Amino acid sequence: MFERPRHGERAILVHLDIHHADSPDDLDELVELTESAGAEVVGMITGSRNQPDPKYFVGKGKVGEIESLIHASEAEVIIFDHALTPAQERNLEAALKCRVLDRTGLILDIFAQRASTFEGKLQVELAQLRHLSTRLIRGWTHLERQKGGIGLRGPGETQLETDRRLIGGRIKQINTRLEKVRAQRNESRKSRRHADVSAISLVGYTNAGKSTLFNRLTGARVYAADQLFATLDPTLRRIQIPGAGPLVISDTVGFIRHLPHDLVAAFRATLEETRQADLLLHVIDASAEDRLERIENVKDVIEEIGAGDVPVIEVWNKIDLLEDVKPAIDNDEAGLPRRVWLSSVTGEGINGLFGAVRDFFRQYKVSSWLSVAMAAARIRARLYEMGAVVEERLGEDAAWQIKVELPQPYLDHICLEEGVRRLQQNG
Repeated sequence: MFERPRHGERAILVHLDIHHADSPDDLDELVELTESAGAEVVGMITGSRNQPDPKYFVGKGKVGEIESLIHASEAEVIIFDHALTPAQERNLEAALKCRVLDRTGLILDIFAQRASTFEGKLQVELAQLRHLSTRLIRGWTHLERQKGGIGLRGPGETQLETDRRLIGGRIKQINTRLEKVRAQRNESRKSRRHADVSAISLVGYTNAGKSTLFNRLTGARVYAADQLFATLDPTLRRIQIPGAGPLVISDTVGFIRHLPHDLVAAFRATLEETRQADLLLHVIDASAEDRLERIENVKDVIEEIGAGDVPVIEVWNKIDLLEDVKPAIDNDEAGLPRRVWLSSVTGEGINGLFGAVRDFFRQYKVSSWLSVAMAAARIRARLYEMGAVVEERLGEDAAWQIKVELPQPYLDHICLEEGVRRLQQNG
């Protein structure tokens, strides 16, 4: 028996290489995650095994090594860089007399600290409840002292059944609320589609600089910091890029290797913005040594959430941290932008990104002359705001004749407006 402290500030990290399945950089990332959660790393245990021990995940020798380090460092929590089974967590806590947390629990704790909106808090609570539902018995180990007898039989089991029923009810309630959020987002997307407002979603590995880039592009003040999962709640802003038309850009939660499945499921409503986007800007930390591996991890998550078919432009960020790297645009064989090099901190290369986005959406546009009556000045003003006007002249019928470049669906839509008609292509 031991008392679990409410806040584990002093942490020992445990990382094993299992058949070399994990990258050596995973340990560095675990340190960053631990520090992001507000804990202090006071010790590390590393090793390798062909396969995890079914009882403790690590071998008995490592359990003894961890126990010795706990006494020497006065640690309050042991954090494993792996997913532990409920039985392994219970066995480790019983042997070490110290709180044990696995990678999923650590990430959930960070998310719980960072969620600020109503939707974000619901999503985090849902993921926590799903994770907790398999570990309920941990909270009732004090009942093991009751050996049975008249009036003492079965209270632990009864309490566990009650807890499971309460958690199940709360999960249903949260899912119902999140479905309403999803429905609201769908209505918003339908409205944007009706007005032919294209959607861009920023995706990328956590701490790649997405929020800093989002602030640079939109003038917003989304919280950005040099730490993992600095921002959690999604943010949408409308922007104008001349020649690209009206756009809505969204900043999403950062991805990470071995992202817990419960988190992906819980954030389905938020990640729907990514799946329904017209273009993904994959923000990459160009200064990260393991950037290629991070790119693959992000691609895996994009596939998992059903956004694998959405076009992607890679944004290689943080070139200010590299030597002899200048802002640039790399095009593919068809001449379309594939990769943009920039710094969201200094602003170098931002105009290049605007140009890449404009070139991407321009491929879906058609050129046409429109006749806009004087009474429809608001339509003319809207076309100028969108940056769609190529040329303008005054027609013989005292109407504006405006040459525009617009996506075909929006061109068809605007021609249904009062006072707007399409002219013959010869003008």
